[in-house]
Amino acid sequence: MAKWRVFPDEEPAKAVLALADQVERDGGSVLAIYREPVGDHWQIFCLLPLDRVEPTPYQRDLSPTHAKRLQEVVKKIDRFVDPVVVMSPRPGVYWTPNGNHRRTVLTKLKAKVIPAILVPEPEVAFQILALNTEKAHNLKEKSLEVIRMYRGLVEEEPQSGEEGYTFQFESAHFITLGLLYEQNKRFAGGAFAPILRRVDKFLKGHFPRTLKEREERASLVRDADEALGVAVARIKKRGINHPYVKNFVLARTTPLTRQRKTLPGFEQTFKKLVENIEAFDVAKVRYEDIQRSAIMGAPAAG
Repeated sequence: MAKWRVFPDEEPAKAVLALADQVERDGGSVLAIYREPVGDHWQIFCLLPLDRVEPTPYQRDLSPTHAKRLQEVVKKIDRFVDPVVVMSPRPGVYWTPNGNHRRTVLTKLKAKVIPAILVPEPEVAFQILALNTEKAHNLKEKSLEVIRMYRGLVEEEPQSGEEGYTFQFESAHFITLGLLYEQNKRFAGGAFAPILRRVDKFLKGHFPRTLKEREERASLVRDADEALGVAVARIKKRGINHPYVKNFVLARTTPLTRQRKTLPGFEQTFKKLVENIEAFDVAKVRYEDIQRSAIMGAPAAG
């Protein structure tokens, strides 16, 4: 029987015991080995040296504002009560897919260790990213997180494909938007998302091949964004400035209508969109029309 407390009182898998030994060699302390209550999987509750814990390379960027707010709360209650989830890609290194803000707070507070739940299966990291609720995602954060995960899978699981990770990616359009946000953090993703959500589907094939097709799709969206930028500039030149102007133009040039039962393909949609934008008569645009559309398109309060 292992030297640590084990719940229930049975012998864990050899891989789990080996991982517990690794934690001790890495300077951590194993507090318990237990079966979690939903899937009955073995997990390790431990204290890890803080300097050995890193965020996964796939997740979104740190929010300084959220980290500062969290630090103030931890200082106010004078205790740390929320362990992070970690997995170990190799000895001496522990990745947290959902606890980077908490890790940062403990670093700023000069803590030496961090309480952690160590999951033996590294592939669970992608699933936990999909359930990350430490801080609500906005569209850019979610898309960047997905494309980083995607690029990691291209290297680690080249024989797998998008259809095997639909839960983790959540929606196909996040992949394409991620490529666009990588090149331009200020890309108007919110304006294009309604169109992408309808025509961007998960691709068949292995990741290295589908990544190339994703890049081609991102290029088509980029072409539409460039045409949109020209139209918006012409509208602003007429003295009409409104934050909803991009959405307004796209709403009136989209080749997708709610009456259509069969949607065109991705390439057809965006090539037609570019044609429509280039043919759009900006001389007929009125400020009050944009304002009315913005009010109608705003999410309901509460």
